[in-house]
Amino acid sequence: MASQRLPRSEGPWAWLAAGSVALSLLMLGGLLLLIAVRGLGHFWPAGVVQLELEDGRALAGRVVRELPLEQGERERLYYTANRDLDGQVWHWLAVSDIVASERPRDLLVLERRFHGEFIGRLVEVGSVDFPDPTSTATADWNALQASLAELQALRSERDRLRREQLRPLIQQLDADPRDAQARRELAAVNERVRALQHAMQGKVAILESADGRRLVQPLDEILRAWRPNAMTTGEKLTAWARGVWRFLSEGPRDGNTAGGVWPAIFGTVLMVLLMSLLVAPFGVLAAVYLNEVAHQGRLTNLVRISVRNLAGVPSIVYGVFGLGVFVYGVGGSLDEWFFSDELPSPTFGTGGLLWASLTLALLTLPVVIVATEEGLARIPVQQREGALALGATRFETLTRVILPMTVPAMLTGVILAIARAAGEVAPLMLVGVAKLAPQVPVDAEFPFLHLERKFMHLGYHIYDTAFHGNDVQAALPLVYATALLLIGVILVLNLTAIFLRHYFRTRHGYVPRQ
Repeated sequence: MASQRLPRSEGPWAWLAAGSVALSLLMLGGLLLLIAVRGLGHFWPAGVVQLELEDGRALAGRVVRELPLEQGERERLYYTANRDLDGQVWHWLAVSDIVASERPRDLLVLERRFHGEFIGRLVEVGSVDFPDPTSTATADWNALQASLAELQALRSERDRLRREQLRPLIQQLDADPRDAQARRELAAVNERVRALQHAMQGKVAILESADGRRLVQPLDEILRAWRPNAMTTGEKLTAWARGVWRFLSEGPRDGNTAGGVWPAIFGTVLMVLLMSLLVAPFGVLAAVYLNEVAHQGRLTNLVRISVRNLAGVPSIVYGVFGLGVFVYGVGGSLDEWFFSDELPSPTFGTGGLLWASLTLALLTLPVVIVATEEGLARIPVQQREGALALGATRFETLTRVILPMTVPAMLTGVILAIARAAGEVAPLMLVGVAKLAPQVPVDAEFPFLHLERKFMHLGYHIYDTAFHGNDVQAALPLVYATALLLIGVILVLNLTAIFLRHYFRTRHGYVPRQ
């Protein structure tokens, strides 16, 4: 019986390639895990410690990290908050200088509108007219929470009046300044808003830091209060989930170092959708012309080479092109023709959502053209010949046979375009992105979608928070959280396009040749 010959070994190169792929996947997984832990851990209500130092000082704060020093010594970074009392919120302390450390259950953390967080104890909740900073009474924690809940209800009612009544009345008066009824209603709404604002300013909290200093804090400037050392695991999980939701649903505060990123999420998704709507038809038409209509010769090959070379042009070059052609050229001309009454304040002659979407569409156009043309080239010639033999015209063959079979390839190009456009920052800095956009491009005012407005973007938000903030250490967890969110947004957009590609591929029963 003849012995079977073993298949020839591929040698070490196959193992080297497999090991490289595995190492790349491990590094990618480690990077995503690092971003997720650092980003999501920011919303966890970590415990607070009270320290007594050798020099007699007392501090209270959260442990951020610990580093080794020379000769076996170690030092820790503590976040102590209380910027309005100390002028700084970060303290490096040698472990050997700490005499005592404890976690009192009555230590509270306040999130405030101004001056950041406060870490200390609650002394008393009283009237704004008769605060007693020397009081020795112990305030009821439940009373503080009830006061904050009442303030939140008043704040919600004030915001509702401004949104539902005040703003429409102002718009009505802008359209007809002589409307006496609207003026009376506006005065009544303003009076109710002022009454709510006055009611919100009626109470203060007397606070005490770890070293015994007192602070009179208006309650209307306190957003939230919690005692992390007294919270159970379930309460911390609930607080963590609420913190993540506020990050996703609120706007930024304190120079983008606090608050949420909802305007940036909205701006990123809207810009990517507009870019996809702009780039898909032009990319498909260009690919169809090059592959199905144009004469195949040197000129067509030169155009193909040029399109592929455009994919390697740095993105900032597209940003400069968009600024010169779209913003100053087209936008400036539109202002002169249709918005001359608004000049010298530009309407379309400045960066905005439309010009940013067009610039990124131009940036990603070569990707869509190449992917679509490769899909057209993979369709068997028998499909074309069979349609023509059955009496279909070339146009009917193109629209009813070839293009439906090419939809998966088109969506592949759109997927690649979304993946690149969603993370681009450099061109957006020139054509419309803003550090803080007071209004989102979509609202209830006609024409509902305002393409001339500036918008926020997650990528630029990361850049601005990391490099332009006053406190980089405080902004670092938000950078990780926003980076994780940007990865999630890109993943959702890509998965949507992938599912659509799979649907069309299954519907038309077409599997490309390997």
